[in-house]
Amino acid sequence: MNQPGPADVKRPSWRAILVGLIPFFAVCFSVPLWDRVHPMVLGLPFNLFWLVLWILITPLVMWIAYRIEVPPRSDGAARDEKGGGG
Repeated sequence: MNQPGPADVKRPSWRAILVGLIPFFAVCFSVPLWDRVHPMVLGLPFNLFWLVLWILITPLVMWIAYRIEVPPRSDGAARDEKGGGG
């Protein structure tokens, strides 16, 4: 099997890394800003609501970082890969 080696792996761009760090900083380093039980949001204490919110937002942020690294292909490129380019 042909497995990618270290030379085949592309390093991520700084923009993608910075976008990927947004959820990390939002959850880990914003604690002093939201560390309170009141107010209640959707029946949850605010600190629990904040964590659940970022758990739900994180896949969207990771998708944005992915799109920075891998821009969408045109339809022609997708057809050529599948063998229907003619």
